[in-house]
Amino acid sequence: MVTWKIYDPDTGPAASKLKLPPPPPWRRPGPQRRAVIASTFRATSEVVNAVNVALHLRRPLLITGNPGTGKSSLVYSVADRLGLGDVLVWAINSRSTLAEGLYRYDALARLQHIQQQQARSAGPKSVAATAEADELGAFITLGALGSALAAADAPRALLIDEIDKSDVDLPNDLLSVLDTGAFPIPELQRVAEQHPTVKVRTTESRSVSVKKGLVSFKEYPFIVMTSNGERDFPAPFLRRCVQCSLPDPDEAQLGSIVKAHLPKIAGDPEMKTLLADFLARREQGALATDQLLNAQYLAAHRKSLTPAEQKEVLDVMFKSLEG
Repeated sequence: MVTWKIYDPDTGPAASKLKLPPPPPWRRPGPQRRAVIASTFRATSEVVNAVNVALHLRRPLLITGNPGTGKSSLVYSVADRLGLGDVLVWAINSRSTLAEGLYRYDALARLQHIQQQQARSAGPKSVAATAEADELGAFITLGALGSALAAADAPRALLIDEIDKSDVDLPNDLLSVLDTGAFPIPELQRVAEQHPTVKVRTTESRSVSVKKGLVSFKEYPFIVMTSNGERDFPAPFLRRCVQCSLPDPDEAQLGSIVKAHLPKIAGDPEMKTLLADFLARREQGALATDQLLNAQYLAAHRKSLTPAEQKEVLDVMFKSLEG
């Protein structure tokens, strides 16, 4: 049995770095975590129908629900089932702009590069002929949205997380780009006559050729936008989305989710006890599904504790999200 107290302030310093026990499967970084999320997501019939409507109509899917209901997990499941490759992620905050999602031009780095080239050369003229475009593309990186639109292996899957945190104009600006089928990169348009094709990098460091400073796309990405319901969206935005609400999972759904993540504990009496405790506490204040998963995962580790100590640990894990 794994010792519960990995950290114990009453013990002396460790002689060497302590090896931690394995993390939960959904907390392993990189491809392993994404694979677990994709394989364990459990979609309701409403979500399945909404996804298929969005796929047929090439419309973004707007998923609304409380934190921890699995909104962001959906896109990983769809990408896995349809072979859309790695999910591109654009995490939204109040300062996010459409330009940030499309591309970033590092003007300062390019200026420093030109100055270094000039210092090493006989004069600025030897640099001017090539720096305008041949080196310009090296300082342009497509954002998550731009990378999804420019993808040669389209369609790609794009998660726009917490769109309700954005500036008031961003949702409409975003869908306007999707409606036009292209977006310009002004820095490349200025040199398009002399250099009609310039290579830039995607957010995944892939090379993409941009012709005449315009990124055009033939396939719409599969876009999932998540919202915690913290704001209302304008009607023009909602009209161009497929909307779906993700309610808090009920007892049966929670049981299915736990079994998908932790199949070895299926049927364990303690699983049902923890589930009942979670549901009772959720009625008193908002709780997320992953809080239940955390408690289920640590159940075996807590067996060495007294009932009072176990309750203290659960109190830590089942803190209400409402503060």
